[in-house]
Amino acid sequence: MTGAKTAVEWLASAAPDPEACRWEWERSPLGVALLPAGRAWDVLILPGDLGYPTLDVLTRVIDRPGPVLVDFGDQRMGFFVPPGTAARWLGTGIRTAGAGTWIVVPYPGRMTGTVRWLVPPDGSGTLNDPALLELAMHEAAAGLAREEGDRS
Repeated sequence: MTGAKTAVEWLASAAPDPEACRWEWERSPLGVALLPAGRAWDVLILPGDLGYPTLDVLTRVIDRPGPVLVDFGDQRMGFFVPPGTAARWLGTGIRTAGAGTWIVVPYPGRMTGTVRWLVPPDGSGTLNDPALLELAMHEAAAGLAREEGDRS
């Protein structure tokens, strides 16, 4: 299977009806599907001004982070993390999507007008490590604070 095909299968496996999910992706003019969080993954949603530097820190520490989504306006970034993370997460300004919530997910490898993959899933089920993600957020926030201090 190609990477995109494998990623599609992995993402669709979280849907209540994987066939309907694939159908929606293929026929929807938006190229997105609504998938439940809390089954195969949770999502930590960071403001874009923190999310981009956090992703930069992650990519310096590990070869390939887990899946990361961004909305069209780059206002919010969603880092896919293991199920259950959202219920335990404590962090100011960080939204979570876990059991009982749904997220808009684009088809891997296709451009959409609403959300896009910054780091698409590879189909293996690799997710972002919450502890490493938290450390990356702290380093990114410290860097932003230094930049703000330099401007003052």
